[in-house]
Amino acid sequence: MSDIALADSAPLPETGSRPAFDNSYARLPERLFARLPPTPVSAPRLLRLNAALAGSLGLDAAWLASPAGVAMLAGNHVPAGAEPIAQAYAGHQFGHFVPSLGDGRAILLGEVVTPAGERRDIQLKGSGPTPFSRRGDGRAAIGPVLREYIIGEAMAALGIPTTRALAAVATGDDVFREDVLPGAVLTRVAASHLRVGTFQYFAARRDTDALRVLADYAIARHYPAAAEAASPALALLENVALRQADLVAQWMLVGFIHGVMNTDNCAISGETIDYGPCAFMEAYNPETVFSSIDQQGRYAYGNQPGIAHWNLARLAECLLPLIDADEAAAVEKAQSALAAYAPRFGAGWRDGLLRKIGLTAARDGDDELLQDMLVRLSANQVDFTLFFRRLADAADGDMAARALFADPAAFDGWADAWRARLAQEPPGRAAAMRAINPLYIPRNHLVEEALAAAASRDDLAPFEALLAALSCPFEEQPGRERYAMPAQPDERVTATFCGT
Repeated sequence: MSDIALADSAPLPETGSRPAFDNSYARLPERLFARLPPTPVSAPRLLRLNAALAGSLGLDAAWLASPAGVAMLAGNHVPAGAEPIAQAYAGHQFGHFVPSLGDGRAILLGEVVTPAGERRDIQLKGSGPTPFSRRGDGRAAIGPVLREYIIGEAMAALGIPTTRALAAVATGDDVFREDVLPGAVLTRVAASHLRVGTFQYFAARRDTDALRVLADYAIARHYPAAAEAASPALALLENVALRQADLVAQWMLVGFIHGVMNTDNCAISGETIDYGPCAFMEAYNPETVFSSIDQQGRYAYGNQPGIAHWNLARLAECLLPLIDADEAAAVEKAQSALAAYAPRFGAGWRDGLLRKIGLTAARDGDDELLQDMLVRLSANQVDFTLFFRRLADAADGDMAARALFADPAAFDGWADAWRARLAQEPPGRAAAMRAINPLYIPRNHLVEEALAAAASRDDLAPFEALLAALSCPFEEQPGRERYAMPAQPDERVTATFCGT
């Protein structure tokens, strides 16, 4: 393995109120990124600071909210120790390979080591053009910035691995898209910004030395035990495949649709990254698509497990020279590693569904019970989130779940078998079901309502109210009943849009 200059996992020493950066990625070969500062904005104004996240990172929330902190979050000031860079990567976009993408509107300020000893990237999105911008302006509008803030925080509260928003800052500058929109910068926190597309960038250039550096770096940062394997690169592939299987199973269990699962949006760390035209499904239908750019339904809800496997195959192709000098042997080993994905996802999906309906361990007939349930949910266009939540009430004898079905008899036909199976479980299953089945998700009409108020009226009250509801997704919140309800017909959002 090459020598990867990661610091020890101990937190960095205090440097006053300002973040103490330790930028391991910036110590890698220069061809992996471009060095440049963010482009200043005219009138930075803090819209939202994630004080709780700041605390977990060991950052001083009061300083971040100060004029000096806001200047850093806006990209107007590069603090001591930061080494801003734009990372290089490629990617398959809707199945078509683009050999050069990279951070076209994002700059990695640096990395911090948390009090728990975890390394985290601090990145500014919407911070101006970079060498990878491809004639873009490098800016972001307030709507997509706040969308990423909302969805990332909702996913974190649901317990799903995700990048998170540390802050949103208005720039005072206009952004020109189909309309003239107010601009903003998002400060994103991630375990890293390594992507499948990062490896593809150098594989396309046949730069095996860079691939080896990247693999060693990914192992040191995310999978240190893999360094001791006979083939560290193969162990890296195995670990990434298992984390992606777990992640996508978690997405599916809450009805999340990423919307743009390109290889450049597939994080090596196993976090959910890049919340563009994402959405949460209401009426259960595996073919559900919201993304306006997904015309063929490539990234539909039900396609996500297969697409994640496809993305992993692209990573495997990049790692072949590192897995074995003999190509045929490398292919065989990579295929064996990828073979672990399907059973891992299948177990996560099945076991998760069993827990959602109150069952603690699989028994004969459970797979058929689950499949019958999904067929009936789809045929009756039942709200996915409310069904499982009200099923917990049904475990206590309430019949509210039945009213979700266009044909209530369809519920009855399944519920008899479910109740018979539930009787074989320990008592008190309703409470366990409520603890894992959320009541509040970022329903699309509520997200759009919050974004429209912020962008058109500079009114953040709907945004704050929605965030508050989503922060405790499993707990009943009196007075916030509307945040649990599906959209009315005239409120339905049928298309979501990419923020670029």
